[in-house]
Amino acid sequence: MSDIQPVLIAGQWKAADSSDTFQADNPATKQPLAPHYPVSNWSDVDAALSAAAEASTALAQLPPEKIAAFLVRFAELIEANADALCEIANAESGLPISPRLKDVELPRTSNQLRAAAAAAIERSWKQATIDTKTNIRAYSGSLGPVCVFGPNNFPFAFGSASGGDFAAAIAAGNAVIAKANPSCPGTTQLMAKLAFQAVEETDLPPATVQLFFHCSYDDGVKLVSDPRIGATAYTGSRRAGLVLKEAADKHGKPIYLELSSVNPVVIMPGALKERGDKLADEFSGSCLMGAGQFCTNPGLVLVIDNEETQKFIADSAAKFSAAPVGTLLSKNVETGLTVALQTLKEAGAQQLAGGDAGAGTGYSHANTLLKVDAGKFLTEPELFQTEAFGNASLIVVAKDLGEAIAVIDSLEGNLTGCVYSDTQGSDDAAYAELEPHLRVKVGRLLNDKMPTGVAVSPAMNHGGPFPATGHPAFTAVGIPAALVRFGMLQCYDNVRPARLPVELQDKNPTGKTWRLIDGTWTTDDVAS
Repeated sequence: MSDIQPVLIAGQWKAADSSDTFQADNPATKQPLAPHYPVSNWSDVDAALSAAAEASTALAQLPPEKIAAFLVRFAELIEANADALCEIANAESGLPISPRLKDVELPRTSNQLRAAAAAAIERSWKQATIDTKTNIRAYSGSLGPVCVFGPNNFPFAFGSASGGDFAAAIAAGNAVIAKANPSCPGTTQLMAKLAFQAVEETDLPPATVQLFFHCSYDDGVKLVSDPRIGATAYTGSRRAGLVLKEAADKHGKPIYLELSSVNPVVIMPGALKERGDKLADEFSGSCLMGAGQFCTNPGLVLVIDNEETQKFIADSAAKFSAAPVGTLLSKNVETGLTVALQTLKEAGAQQLAGGDAGAGTGYSHANTLLKVDAGKFLTEPELFQTEAFGNASLIVVAKDLGEAIAVIDSLEGNLTGCVYSDTQGSDDAAYAELEPHLRVKVGRLLNDKMPTGVAVSPAMNHGGPFPATGHPAFTAVGIPAALVRFGMLQCYDNVRPARLPVELQDKNPTGKTWRLIDGTWTTDDVAS
């Protein structure tokens, strides 16, 4: 085939060493898109690892300002090529060009890159610490090559060659190997071309950014556990992510995962009595936006049974039935949603709205709302937490507050959890009893606000206990905190002053440093 696309390895676009190819589909038409992309053999991955290791060593010696210049230039190139990027992303994902891709996700992506550039220069993520009495100093330094596995629901903002993991890894001084998602290879390829252009224009090591499109499961396992890899960032299915985690953990390699989350939303009785009609609108709108293909989609709603609860359930079911059906990202998403909903129904959930796959344009599934009593839920809580990724949700009806808390205690880790309560205070006592149980189950706790969407804020936590992520102490969104994942703690004991990193020198011009002086911890801002 003459249209097989090249991979980017060691600063060269070259023919892949490949024995197989694949094509992406247009999810709105279900038709394959023209280009063929290679499934790389291990030799490609091996070459990328060696080149990335060499590039990472060079990057670690560069001033952060130079790395920041690359990130800013890449952001500028993304904005200059917005039309082409949105056109191919729309064809591969079915996501609308406006407002979703061009007006929301693309600006977010360039803003993330600029925020990462600022964090690289500001350096607080390095957490420099100096003990003057013992002359021991430590900070977070670069880790080594980072492989990023991107998802398909945010082809720009979480993409392997452009998204938040990419930006954080580069800003922390590491080369990135981007592994494209098979659903959006063309989008990732164009992003990698722009990134490589920025690499050349800012004179970074040629292998700072590399790209391959796909590989076998076995080679993916070898990649994340290879001695040359520093860390892996993965966003995708729970099944594949756990395979990679097992391999990485076995060899002591950090892997940062975003796997699955049902994002429980608790609606207290007083809130339903006060504004139940509005909450039915808010819930259905949040759940069905973008055909529900958000990692923070409200997939489980917990309510306590009473008259207002039954009205809320009926109103929500009616809104699910009346709302237009969106296009799903791929055949795999359609199949996964269908299987997950069947699993929930076979376990005993009652279908209130919905139907079969194919209810909309292209890959699709009818908007589906299910219900189950909390008592039934508690008999098989793991099964009832099956993630139905897409335009679907499960309402769990508890008989009282105690049963609602029991449901929360049975939950796995989640990215988000939300509690809606009466604004006049009638739910406050129940909230105080319930909140500590929910707090330890979620990375981000919300009040009176649906979880869909993740703001790009330094205070944002897009993480949570397993299986939402692989580690509850880290976030994939929120700069500078996101950079910490791609650093290693480096200690300098009695190292001569001229040999110290600038952040650990006594005349540190780079900002805040923690110092232990005469037994007292202080932080100073030397730059000011």
